[in-house]
Amino acid sequence: MIIVNEVLNKSDFKKFVKFPFQLYKDSKYWAPPIINEELEAMDKDKNPVFKNAQARFFLAYKDNKIVGRIAAIINWIEVNEQMKKKIRFGWFDVIDDIEVTKALLSKVSEIGKAHQLKSIEGPVGFSNLDKAGMLIEGFEEVNTMITWYNYPYYKDHFEQLGYEKAAEWVEFKINIAPKPPEKVAKFSKIISERYDLKLIKFKSSKEILPYVDEMFGLLNDTYSSLQTYVPIQQYQIDNYKKKYLRYVHPEFINCIADGNGKLIAFAITMPSFSKALQKVNGKLFPFGFLHILRARKNNDTASFYLIGIDAAYQNKGVTAIIFYEMLKTFNRNGITQVETNPELEENTAIQRLWNSYDHKLHKRRRTYRKSIGL
Repeated sequence: MIIVNEVLNKSDFKKFVKFPFQLYKDSKYWAPPIINEELEAMDKDKNPVFKNAQARFFLAYKDNKIVGRIAAIINWIEVNEQMKKKIRFGWFDVIDDIEVTKALLSKVSEIGKAHQLKSIEGPVGFSNLDKAGMLIEGFEEVNTMITWYNYPYYKDHFEQLGYEKAAEWVEFKINIAPKPPEKVAKFSKIISERYDLKLIKFKSSKEILPYVDEMFGLLNDTYSSLQTYVPIQQYQIDNYKKKYLRYVHPEFINCIADGNGKLIAFAITMPSFSKALQKVNGKLFPFGFLHILRARKNNDTASFYLIGIDAAYQNKGVTAIIFYEMLKTFNRNGITQVETNPELEENTAIQRLWNSYDHKLHKRRRTYRKSIGL
């Protein structure tokens, strides 16, 4: 018999966060999250996303053992302003038992019906700044810091239960040449001079802070037309500054300003923290943070996280400047390989950027949707 209980106290929240550590303990490809960061994301007093969202968390039990978990999420901006009448689900993990998956999803559907919502969709987080998508290809690749890992049977469970594809993301692995291609260097110079653009470089994390709000403003401009996008709120920006600033390597962030000093483009890459997270195993203290510091300074792999370009400068070759500077940074720091963040499969403009480089599509992830009726 499967029992699904709501998570209501600190003890159960810890069980909720730690369940994947048990589920994936034998996997070479799972890079675990930081336990305290996960707990803070679910805490209404610490995560400002709850100003415009609500969530309930559930654990599934079978024979008195935890066998699955799920979060039921409603983003009220999405529901009330964008008129997308759906309930989200996330933090989904489960043993290979389709009845457990069915029981967890049924609980989320019940909540959706109670709020007169029309569909269920996931796995996703509260917003576009959270992890999203179930892995459907690339099970022998380690997940990045901003993505989930899951076993192959997840996809089978959803399709057997009648869920359909909602959105799909692709991820690429790019090999970095010993020096930037000459054509990239030349094109970068031409575009910089044509539009009177200037590169902004940083020596410390503190120097980056004045530009962060503008970066997220560019993100809203860049991705607002994509199907899954929900505008980023200022309180979310403030929270993510606090959450991720410790991981930022200033040299890996490139910003471009126009002749008046206005930010018109940026790209954020970071040294890969996947191997470090496996060593940390969920705990930064007392010694886990040392692995993070080493990965930040000594690494041969980087992760490409975010890129934003002012609408007025899109399709004008500005990415050539960004990539030229990124490649120089990688060469200086011994980076020989880069992983991209998940990109929606219809976002072909971004994917065309990789065509000039030795690249391989190595992961796919997907969200699933189903009508829940009323």
